[in-house]
Amino acid sequence: MQLRDRITAALKDAMRAKEADRLSTLRLINAAIKDRDIALRGTADEGTGLTDADVLAIMGRMVKQRQESARAYEEGGRLELAEKELSEVKVIEEFLPRQLSEDEAEAAVDAAIAAVGAENIRDMGKVMAELKANYTGQMDFAKAGPLVKSRLG
Repeated sequence: MQLRDRITAALKDAMRAKEADRLSTLRLINAAIKDRDIALRGTADEGTGLTDADVLAIMGRMVKQRQESARAYEEGGRLELAEKELSEVKVIEEFLPRQLSEDEAEAAVDAAIAAVGAENIRDMGKVMAELKANYTGQMDFAKAGPLVKSRLG
């Protein structure tokens, strides 16, 4: 079952169960996916549509945005808003694959370096592309970048 279909099924279940907060978050996910569909109209990628990897990337960005917002709300003393953001994160993360641990991320970086035959910092782009192809939604690439740099530097 494609990720998009799972989200739609979860949305219908939330409607039936009258789970307003969950339903709201699932609608936000759907809206973000549809926005991306609309953005692809008229481009060369239109015929292929969004892949599961694209949907995972969208949801990964949504999680990151909500975590940053929650942090800002906490710093501002708005704990009820921070809780709302974090509850949305939990709903979104239900559809994301399990995040790699630090050790697993390091092993993935080493494997990607070996796979592309990277020897120096100039090959960092190839390594990151390899990681994104294999671990989208499973690893934070903002943290992976410095790790790759330290391995190649």
